[in-house]
Amino acid sequence: MRKTLQDRFGKRFVPFTLGMLLIVSMLHICSWQGWFVLAPELLLVSRYAMLTLICLYAFLKDSLTTWILVSMLIGAEIGHDFPDFAVNLKLLSKVFLRMIKTIIAPLLFGTLVVGIAGHSNLKQVGRMGWKSIVYFEIVTTIALFIGLLAINISKAGEGIDLSASTHEQLPEVAKQTTEDVILHIFPENIAKSVAEGQILQIVLFSILFGIGLAQLSEKHKRPMLEFAESLSEVMFNFTKIIMKFAPIGVGAAIAYTVGHMGLGILVNLFKLLATLYVALIFFIMVVFLPIALIIKLDIKRFIGLIAEPVSIAFATTSSEAALPKAMSAMEKYGVPRKIVSFVMPMGYSFNLDGTTLYLSLATIFVAQAAKVELSFVHQLTIVLTLMLTSKGVAGVPRASLVILLGTATSFGLPVEPIFIILGIDELMDMARTSVNVIGNCLATTVIAKWEGELQTQKLEA
Repeated sequence: MRKTLQDRFGKRFVPFTLGMLLIVSMLHICSWQGWFVLAPELLLVSRYAMLTLICLYAFLKDSLTTWILVSMLIGAEIGHDFPDFAVNLKLLSKVFLRMIKTIIAPLLFGTLVVGIAGHSNLKQVGRMGWKSIVYFEIVTTIALFIGLLAINISKAGEGIDLSASTHEQLPEVAKQTTEDVILHIFPENIAKSVAEGQILQIVLFSILFGIGLAQLSEKHKRPMLEFAESLSEVMFNFTKIIMKFAPIGVGAAIAYTVGHMGLGILVNLFKLLATLYVALIFFIMVVFLPIALIIKLDIKRFIGLIAEPVSIAFATTSSEAALPKAMSAMEKYGVPRKIVSFVMPMGYSFNLDGTTLYLSLATIFVAQAAKVELSFVHQLTIVLTLMLTSKGVAGVPRASLVILLGTATSFGLPVEPIFIILGIDELMDMARTSVNVIGNCLATTVIAKWEGELQTQKLEA
């Protein structure tokens, strides 16, 4: 049936759907602006007709990425029309996130152990380690300064009435010391690290385990190496099974967001949102794009492969949720698994470009809203501090809010303005998490190119 519909309508369906989308969008814009009045029922019918066409397109396309994007539109519609029902759909998105999180620890352990012990080239592991750290530090530092520049230009925090902030409860956050940050890297109990989703600690344990395994004789090394190899293959297949649920989980996450916050939230604090989104786009254009051009990246294919993990990250606001699919996408691009399994997890602790940009932007926003004057030296000190405290941020929703609270506490800034950010944090989290995933996918290709192991022949597959 799908093949028949593709043959009969395939070429004409896309322009027809785009044309209908344009017409429906214009009808809603004209109605919202009051240029002419349309009955709400007519607008509702037009939206549902549009969604039906888009679903038919997804059926013809038969692509998981397409279904994920379509589910986001359906979720937004459900959240707008049935907010009370949509709020209850959070359960489905939580189920999806929980299942994804069960994959992370065994996948990282299996791939890292095989990547290190399977090749027994410990010099390459050390070389990739310092190259990755240098790359991560350069890129994230640029992100911090772009965030600082953006908020100083837009001055989005000036003129805000703090009395209008909500009275939601913020988590208690202790001041982070240098000792705390360093200790956070090292696991005291690997089971506890797995249970708490501490990616950096799992990575460190797996690297040391892999090095220890690599130094054993073949007799003792082979059984554990085969176990780790089988474990990683099972977890990649496990990911494929869980990803079949992705459209439902992603659609439910968007439905909850819109139902809980309403579409009107897009208007509130637009200046702050616009500052972040413009800064992230600017960062992509002036940092990611030149890097991609320098390493001669096949940008079209790269975007096609990362579209699915990025859309998952955008909808769920969790980098972790996109990790298994992002690793698989980079293997398809031609990055060897030993590099993907080493660089990608490290990036989730040291290369959160979107989050670091947001943190510098949001910290200065807090100062502006509280009418606290910060000199350039003070702002530079904050950026240098964030270079340290932003490392090791867990890839879970709104973990950056905790870092923001800790930074504000460290520099004596009032926490009241953070209540304002809390109201739209989910919308900001969508953008910064997406950039995190893009940045880590790009980093794996950079290190693979640097190592001379980017398997370009796979690009033709």
